Formats: sequence, structure tokens, C-alpha cells
Amino acid sequence: MELEAIPGVGSKTAAALSELDDPEAALADGDVAELASAPGITEGRAAAIARGAVRERHDDPGGFAATDRAEEIYRDALDLLAERTVTDYGAKRLETVYPSGVRSRIEEVREFAESAMERDPDPAVSDALADVEPLADPGGVTVRDRCLATADAERYSEAQRAMPELSVEVVEDARDLADLARGYSTVVALDEAFAGVAVEGDVRVEPDALERPAEVVPERVLAFFAANRECLRAAAEVHRVADLDPPLDLDDLEAALARVDADGTVVGDDELDRLARAVDDLDAAVSTAESAANDALREAIEERDVTVEGSDLLSLVEQGAGVDSLLSRELSDEYAEAVALAREELIDSLDLDSGEAEVARRAFPEEPTFPVERDEDVVTRLREDLQAAKDRRAASRKRELAADLADRRAAAEQLVRTALELDVELAIARFAEDFDCTMPEFADEPSGGGAQGFEIEGGRSPLLDVEFEDVEPVDYAVSDVALLSGVNSGGKTSTLDLVALVAILAHMGLPVPAESVRLERFGELHYHAKTQGTLDAGAFEATVREFADLTAGGEDRLVLVDELESITEPGASAKIIAGILEELRDGDVTGVFVSHLAAEIREMADYDVPVDGIEAEGLVEGELVVNRSPVKDHLARSTPELIVEKLAGDSDDAPRGEFYDRLLEKF
Repeated sequence: MELEAIPGVGSKTAAALSELDDPEAALADGDVAELASAPGITEGRAAAIARGAVRERHDDPGGFAATDRAEEIYRDALDLLAERTVTDYGAKRLETVYPSGVRSRIEEVREFAESAMERDPDPAVSDALADVEPLADPGGVTVRDRCLATADAERYSEAQRAMPELSVEVVEDARDLADLARGYSTVVALDEAFAGVAVEGDVRVEPDALERPAEVVPERVLAFFAANRECLRAAAEVHRVADLDPPLDLDDLEAALARVDADGTVVGDDELDRLARAVDDLDAAVSTAESAANDALREAIEERDVTVEGSDLLSLVEQGAGVDSLLSRELSDEYAEAVALAREELIDSLDLDSGEAEVARRAFPEEPTFPVERDEDVVTRLREDLQAAKDRRAASRKRELAADLADRRAAAEQLVRTALELDVELAIARFAEDFDCTMPEFADEPSGGGAQGFEIEGGRSPLLDVEFEDVEPVDYAVSDVALLSGVNSGGKTSTLDLVALVAILAHMGLPVPAESVRLERFGELHYHAKTQGTLDAGAFEATVREFADLTAGGEDRLVLVDELESITEPGASAKIIAGILEELRDGDVTGVFVSHLAAEIREMADYDVPVDGIEAEGLVEGELVVNRSPVKDHLARSTPELIVEKLAGDSDDAPRGEFYDRLLEKF
């Protein structure tokens, strides 16, 4: 996919996206989290880019929600869906679902939504999803004990790109390699020309090293799984609770995750743990062993009566001998026992193996001294041997574990992606369940019955400021352009909102809150909300221009207008609305115009304008009793008429009753 071909993606954004590992896959999957990881791309911008990619794929011109009010209804619908997600990813992923007039796009989402509605929104799955999030790329991993070496400039650049975790050094000959070996534990030479060169230190000639990152830089793989350990465990639990078929063995994955610590350190290896403890405890263990030997030797001296003949003492003094010679002569056995005690104490406390124990024994020499003292050179040698063994063991375990995990990375990513997508599916399932939704039928479907316009049965809007269970169902169907009349507060605007919501959800490919819905596939929705107060001349002119553009627009439009008469004086409004209806009648337009001037508009129009009415059945204790479903071809009575009718029926006074009757005749 050409990135700059996506609507709204310029050269800078394309450059940022190109830094992703696989931008085409992220765009195809609508992976907002992955797109947002590109430099300078926010989550909101990522959602817009993903929508643009969808539009490009379906040749979708966009612009279905053609007015501010239509866009508001769309955002309200998205909010209802997002409220039912558990993860932030789920909410952002839903941003890629938008209303469209393109059949292929609608069908793509419908297929997803129909599958989602079969899901069971089990609370246990929601609990498991709470800890799932898009996988993080830890980045910033730096390995200082290894380096790459090459004499080739091009190879140098390639190595820097392939393994940024390692230092890449330029060398010319074996001498340079030897210099590097003195500063690094391991040097990996990338040039075949160095094969057979004898250099002291761990220098490996591996021309294919860049093709084996898990082996050369196992820290990269381990850092990824360490950073995402809890997320992967949560995703595994989601698969178990939701009974999903995982892309890898979950028990094996969790066993492998248990072998890497949060900082990427390999854990759970007894030998590595033994060596680590030995390195950490060496100084303390030597001191303890030294003290044990001296305590034993001191006790032996205190318990012995040592007799030295005068001639022997004189001989020792003449020879310049000191206490060491005396110990050697008189307490050699006791000293040997003390040294043996120290050696065994050191070996046992550090749990040394036979080779390490051989070095450890030399830490306490056999020549008698008091107090018994360690040989620092030997202790240093032991420390270096233990550290080297530890490093070798750690490196070996890292390579083994990294090789194991590297083979599972793609499956692990799929594991998390499936869990996150499940969150989106469950949000749709909850939405459908909470609002008694069904999948709508389109006129161009075999089951659509060739319907034009829209037909809603048992529709209930979740946008009303009441509990959904208390919303009265509405039946309404329009196949051309109709006027909708009715009493104040009778539900005319709520009916328009319901029609707009149903149309938007249907064109998003999602279920709608109704018992059944049949509608044609519209290309645009124009919803003009009620204007607050009479407009000034400039605003009035702009509004008229807007409707002029509307009447000259394309076909397959749904037009919803709420009390357009509020833009100017009632007499002029009736003429303007009549003129607009006449123009729209000639186009392929379905429309509903809410108006209190239905009778006047019908008189002004040059054809018999259909008028539907939300009828108030009467007043009960000052409250309207309303049939919320519009009655076809019926001009609804106004609230004043109902009030006068009630007064006439309740009046016992003849003059007043006659007055009310005369008023009723005016309606």
C-alpha cells in the first residue's frame, strides 16, 4: 500500500509510519495501538489514519455524516460502544468503524458484527481482559559485554541497523581484534576474512551473525517477553476463560515466561543461582572460614601445654624463627586441622563443585601462620573463575531461552491481538444485548424486500435521558420526503434522533436498537438540528445557501430537518420549506422535516406533501398522553387545541363552554 495514497497522510506522516516494523499490516488490521507507536502519531491521529486506510481499500469517498448534528449522533453511538469495552485498545479500535455508503465496507463490518453478536459477554472474560494491553517494544536495550567487528563500511552500517543493542567496531587486522577482546567478553567478527585468525580471548568469526539475532543478542527477545510478561499471562487467561483456540500451547508459554524476570534476567536455573550466590557471598564466606580456622587454632593452643627445651628455644632464636616455626614444630597437626576446617567451611558454604573446590582449597595455604590468613591472589582467582562460570551459564541459558521464545513471538503477538479483538467483539455483543438490537436489512439485500427509504419497527433510542427500559418503542417508515407534525414534547426530535442513530449504526455495519429495520443504502446523512432563535440576515442567508447545495447534491441521501421554520418569520418559513420539499421531491431523497407549520407548508407546496403526526391522545392531570409512533398521513393536533378541547369538555358554565367551542372551530 502506498502510504501517501491514504487520505490525510502526507510525506511526514508516511515517513513516521515507515519506521514501524510492518505498517501495511498495521493499517490492514486497523491496529491503532501499533500505528500510534510511530513517532509523533497520537492515538486520535492513528485512528484517523486507520479510517483513511479503510476508505482507500474500499474506494470510499467518506462524508456519510454530512452535517454537525449527524456527526454528533455518530460520536454518541461510538461512546455507547466504547463504554462497553474493557481495554483502551478496544475503545480506540472502535474509532476505525465509521458510517459508510459503500456496500463492501458495510458488509465487511456486518460480517464481523454478526460473529460478535454470537459471543457471550461473560463477566469473567471482562475481568481477564482488564490486564491485556497492546504489546510494548521495550527498546533501549544495551549490551556492553559484547561487540560486533567488521572491516567493511557497508557491513558496519548494516550491523548498526540490525543490532542497535551492540556496539559495532571497525577493525583492520588481528591486532585490532585482540585489542577489542581485552575490553569485551565476546567479540563477534562479521568478516569471513578473519576466519582462522588466532586471537586470545573469546573472538568468534560469524559472517551470518546478523541473521541470528536471538542467538547473538538474546537480550532483545528476553526484554520483549519480560516487558510484556503480565500482558501475555492475561491474554492466556482470556483464551482459557473465553474458550478460544490459542495459537500456541499456553502452559508452555507460561512456563517459559516463568524463566525470565521483569528485568530480562533468566531465573529458575539452579546452577546459575548457585554460581550467582557463590559470587555474591565469596568475601563473606572467606571471612567466615578464616574466623573458624583461627577460633579452632586458638582453642587448640589454649588447651595445649607446650614445652620447649632451652637449647631448642635458643636454636630457634638464633635462626631468627618466630611463632610460625614454633607452630610448625609443636602444633602442626592442630594447624592442619584448622586449615582443613576453613577449606571445608568455604567449600560447603558456597556449594562449590569439584573444580572450584580445588581452587578454593588453595585460598588457605598449608604453611603455618597465626592468625590463619587467606591468600588474596587465590581468592581473586576463585572470584574470576566463579564470575566467568556464571557469565557462561547465564549466556547459555539466555541463548536457549531466547531461541525458545523467539520461535513463539509471532504466536504470542497473535495471542494478545486476538484477546484485544475479543474486547471489541464483546463490546458489540454487550451493546446488542443492552439495547435489544437486531441486524438491519438493506434494500439491495435479497431479504430487504426492495424497500426504499426506511422502515423501523419497535425502535428505542438509547440516547434519551431516561433508563432504556422506560423508553417507549417507535414504529416509523418513510419512503419519500414527509413532514412530521406533533405536539410540543411529543417526541418529534427524539424520533429524528432515532432515525439518525439507526441509519448511522446500519451504515457502520452494526446492529440497531429495534425489533426490525429495513432501509435503503444511503450515501449521505444530512441532519439539521433545530436552530435556537431566529437567525440574523447573514446566518439566514448561509442556511438558505446550505439547503440550495443540498437540493443540488447527489442521490441516495437521507435528510432530517428539525423545525426549520425557526430560522425566520413563520410565513416566510412555510414558503421556504415548501420550496425545499419541491426540489427534494425530484431527487432520490428520503427525508423527514419536523414542523409546526405542516398545514401551511402543504398549502404552499405545488404537490400533496405527505404529513405524518405524533398524536397526543389527551391530557391527564396536565400531562400529555402521547402515541410516540407517528401516524401516517395524519396532521397531529397541537397542544393548544388539546388544552382548549379539555377546557370545553370540563366546563359547566354555558357562556364559557360556548367560547371554548368557538375557539375549537378555529383549529
